Amino acid sequence: MCLPFNSHHATDNTGAEGALESSYLSDAGLIALSVGFPNLEKLSLIWCSNISSQGLTSLAEKCRFLKSLDLQGCYVGDQGVAAVGEFCKQLEDVNLRFCEGLTDTGLVELAHGCGKSLKTFGITACAKITDVSLEAVGMHCKYLESLSLDSEIIHNKGVLSVAQGCPLLKVLKLQCTNVTDEALVAVGSLCPSLELLALYSFQEFTDKGLRAIGVGCKKLKNLTLSDCYFLSDIGLDAVAAGCKGLTHLEVNGCHNIGSLGLESIGKSCHQLTELALLYCQKIVNSGLLGIGQSCKFLQALHLVDCSRIGDEAICGIAKGCRNLKKLHIRRCYEIGDAGIVAIGENCKFLTDLSLRFCDRVGDEGLIAIGKGCSLLQLNVSGCHRIGDAGLVAIARGCPQLSYLDVSVLENLGDMAMAELGEGCPLLKDIVLSHCHQITDAGLMHLMKRCTMLESCQMVYCPGITAAGVATVVSSCPSVKKILVEKWKVSERTKRRAGSVISYLCVDL
Repeated sequence: MCLPFNSHHATDNTGAEGALESSYLSDAGLIALSVGFPNLEKLSLIWCSNISSQGLTSLAEKCRFLKSLDLQGCYVGDQGVAAVGEFCKQLEDVNLRFCEGLTDTGLVELAHGCGKSLKTFGITACAKITDVSLEAVGMHCKYLESLSLDSEIIHNKGVLSVAQGCPLLKVLKLQCTNVTDEALVAVGSLCPSLELLALYSFQEFTDKGLRAIGVGCKKLKNLTLSDCYFLSDIGLDAVAAGCKGLTHLEVNGCHNIGSLGLESIGKSCHQLTELALLYCQKIVNSGLLGIGQSCKFLQALHLVDCSRIGDEAICGIAKGCRNLKKLHIRRCYEIGDAGIVAIGENCKFLTDLSLRFCDRVGDEGLIAIGKGCSLLQLNVSGCHRIGDAGLVAIARGCPQLSYLDVSVLENLGDMAMAELGEGCPLLKDIVLSHCHQITDAGLMHLMKRCTMLESCQMVYCPGITAAGVATVVSSCPSVKKILVEKWKVSERTKRRAGSVISYLCVDL
């Protein structure tokens, strides 16, 4: 049985849902819940800030079969967490993110009490948690498989203890500015089962640590490197050489990693299915060409602010990675129609395309996509060269389209809206903001068949008036969200919409 209590909704064991503000759940409510559901196995109390150790202690005493507990944002103290350790001997998964009231005392007791069953452990922004807690985890939690740690006061000593005491570790996510290569070397030598490693904002982490991972963690499948400024191609080359089963790679803001490291990944990691390159200024076309030549199973590619990657690389991906399903590109100004045409001609399984602020992409690229792919989601926000012709091709070629963002397309007009209304009846979410040529007439045509629409954003569209807003409300019984200037919502429209729609009003 699972009971989530958070700021969005609560669900009981019958599946019924109802609104419940997290701040309303107090110790009294938690005590009542524990009395009523003694066999509870999973409980989420995200941001239930009124819960204290009193309520948590009662829960622990009565719900001894608890296996998963999420206390994110709860100001619980050591007493409550220690009680969980004492009574909940089957606990496998615990999340303590943003539990500011905790100290090492509570965490040590939790690790001692639940150590034999605990498999997943998350600690973030707990300012009073030190290496002492991680030493207890390493000592008592020998079956731990997943650790997520975000702390500015954890040092090598704590991570070393986990590496030494938790040989079955499969997932390790670290954002610890004071952890250095010494800890990563230990992980590489002592945690051979590691499958996922995510390293964020490492100021003192170098290729030495990444080499140790490549040598010792042969089962690694998922690697994220974010803002690791001292990493270079040497470290990535070591991962490629040792972790040939790698399927997911994200490189974000690692300014010293260039094309050579990515070429090594392409040569060795042929099972790669997802690649994300964000703010990688040193990576040029040759890096992605290597991926295109060898990684035929690639299904998702994300590129953000990679200023030296252009059409040549995208053409290489298109020809070599024909199983591509998701392509997200943002602010890559060297990528234009030639690359997107190649995608349309070769990647027949593509369903999710995002080309935000790629100002060299125009109608030619979208026409090829419309002819070759059956998209479910499309975002071309800020691609100012795209007009009606490109969106008409999408409307005629992608009848399953459910999400569309065409914001900031100043040349897009009512013709495209009419075609979308005819060709894309499954459309649920559309973003039209800052489209100056779209008018009420275009909206009327769009809504003729797009009656399943749930969300419509149309801020700063001067051609859309109160009449257009009323058209959306009257035509779409499932609509839940409209983003529009306040003065465009008439009193009659407000009354007709009732409480079903949550208006997000923007004043001029």
